[in-house]
Amino acid sequence: MFSSIVVIPAFLLLISIYILSIFFHSHIDQDDRKRPPGPLALPIIGNIHLLGTLPHRKLQSLANKYGPIMSLWLGQVQAIVVSSSEAAELFLKTHDPAFATRPRNQPTDHLFYGSKGVAFTEYGSYWRNMRKLCGQHLFSASKFELFSSLRKEEVRTMVKSLERAATMGEAVDLSDKVQGLLEDMVCKMIFGRTTDDQVDVKGLITEAFKLGGAFNLADFVPCLAPFDLQGLTRRIKETSKALDQVLEKIIKEHEQAYNKDGKQEDFIDMLLSLLKAHQDTVGEQDYRIGRDNIKAVALEIVFAAYDTVSLTIEWTFSELLKNPNVMKNLQDEIQKVVGMDRMVAETDLVNLNYLNMVTKESLRLYPPGPFIPRECIEDVVVDGYYIQKKSRILINAWAIGRDPKIWSDNAQVFNPERFLNSDIDFQGNHFQLVPFGSGRRKCPGMQIGLTVAKLTVAQLVHCFDWNLPNGMLPHDLDMTETFGWSIPRSKPLLAVPTLRSHDHDE
Repeated sequence: MFSSIVVIPAFLLLISIYILSIFFHSHIDQDDRKRPPGPLALPIIGNIHLLGTLPHRKLQSLANKYGPIMSLWLGQVQAIVVSSSEAAELFLKTHDPAFATRPRNQPTDHLFYGSKGVAFTEYGSYWRNMRKLCGQHLFSASKFELFSSLRKEEVRTMVKSLERAATMGEAVDLSDKVQGLLEDMVCKMIFGRTTDDQVDVKGLITEAFKLGGAFNLADFVPCLAPFDLQGLTRRIKETSKALDQVLEKIIKEHEQAYNKDGKQEDFIDMLLSLLKAHQDTVGEQDYRIGRDNIKAVALEIVFAAYDTVSLTIEWTFSELLKNPNVMKNLQDEIQKVVGMDRMVAETDLVNLNYLNMVTKESLRLYPPGPFIPRECIEDVVVDGYYIQKKSRILINAWAIGRDPKIWSDNAQVFNPERFLNSDIDFQGNHFQLVPFGSGRRKCPGMQIGLTVAKLTVAQLVHCFDWNLPNGMLPHDLDMTETFGWSIPRSKPLLAVPTLRSHDHDE
């Protein structure tokens, strides 16, 4: 009896959705305005069944058939997929104001306190003010310089731990080493300390990434959200609550210390000073900074560092192991610029041109996020196509980075020399390479992330020679990826270090 009570309403609900879906799509089809081409959508699910487990690859394949500006239905949400540099420029530069907001979804709303930070906040006066404040007080060159000695010490500590493995001739899990480095570095920069031994912050962040990157039916068929059919909403709320408890404890400790001496020693201190400044000038501002804002911004920085920086280092090193000649060229450049009697300093990075090319090539093939997500603020016509307000925009940065029309027939090959005598950079001015986005929503912490990634890679190849374990040949290295908010390696990166002859204490 109970089962029939549950099944009948669910059946009626699906029939209702089916009928509404047919009506909705038929209404759209009657519109005579020119819309981007795309595959036929099924009722209810739209084109979700076409995405597969690696959507960035599948959408690249579909774009070869339907064109660089393609329309899909993800459930009841229309998505415009952009897959060429020329089309990306139209969305990220020419019509940037129309696409300056980010789509909201359950993971970002729950994890980032209703999207109260910067990265996932809707476009408007609040976002502009928060972006300006973070740029001035968190991401400026002077603030970044405050933590240079901390970064140096954390990298040195990792090198020391690798020396022990090198002495024993043991393989190390570089994925784990890099993630551990970033965990310690970021937690000390943001929280002023490493994480609490009693709380698995790294595990919580990993779980949040998995949940954020998972396909959530509730975001694309909103009427199903109350049923939480996948159980994702429950897990997202649980993870968010656990992270909030950690952040609340840290903030309270900082408030007690800040009230005593007012010193600014980490990002939480800086954010608390902003909170106090805005409380003192209440009434003069058209926006407010509260505890939730502090926690949202802090989490965004943690997520960006764990994700963007660690994956950039892992994929770069993976390609160096697959291409020993590139690693040798990089070692030769560092030896020439730095010498063999000291470690690489951040001030050396500006003189390491080949390292810069290696980093560009790595980010071309492995952008931290496969898609640059936007949402249409208003009805607009782009390249003759009518784009309706509230449409989701997915700039396929992964596909653009591998477009043979831009990068020639060897687009899949790791070849840093392609950037020799090239002015292409990461600043968002060259739409062939947009790993950090472009326009108003370009990543504000880009330079910080690049500095940490370059320093770590340079230090690892300068201090050690590297080989694959168990006699594995470079072409045998597994380079498959998984999909989520980012595209991490599907398997940990293992390698055997051999100590090179210079002093690591300097």
